[in-house]
Amino acid sequence: MEDSVDRHLARWRDKAPFDERVEAIITRIQLLARHVGHAKDRALAEVGLQGFEFETLHRLASRGRPWRATPSELATELMVSPAGITGRLETLENAGLVRRLRGAEDRRRVDVELTELGYARWFAAMELRGTAEDAMVRPLDHAEQDALIALLKRMLVQMESGR
Repeated sequence: MEDSVDRHLARWRDKAPFDERVEAIITRIQLLARHVGHAKDRALAEVGLQGFEFETLHRLASRGRPWRATPSELATELMVSPAGITGRLETLENAGLVRRLRGAEDRRRVDVELTELGYARWFAAMELRGTAEDAMVRPLDHAEQDALIALLKRMLVQMESGR
């Protein structure tokens, strides 16, 4: 069975200076990553979230109940400026997905809390994404999935270690 990468390789064979195996691996990884991105975008659109909204809700949901963090913690984790996180939080608060709470002992302290509606939207997006990701991996049996996990991990460890 032929895929788009097979056709790509055939088009470029003897015309470009690349190792065909490396090109086949990297191009397939890139295309699969693009498919994952499109599935994520579709899931977010279906539940009415933008990417930055999902990422902020995701950070809060990862903390477990009561799903709280300070704006500065969120800004650091999301790698956005304090002004950027303020804008995100306003948008999310206006949509009823988060609320900002003043500290009881220190009124200067503000915590951001995921609302039940925010959690429900995040959860719905996660379910849709999971369904799309499961469909992508479905052609592989468990042994093949385990082998792929090990191979990809080995590649990633090498890249992350800077070797």
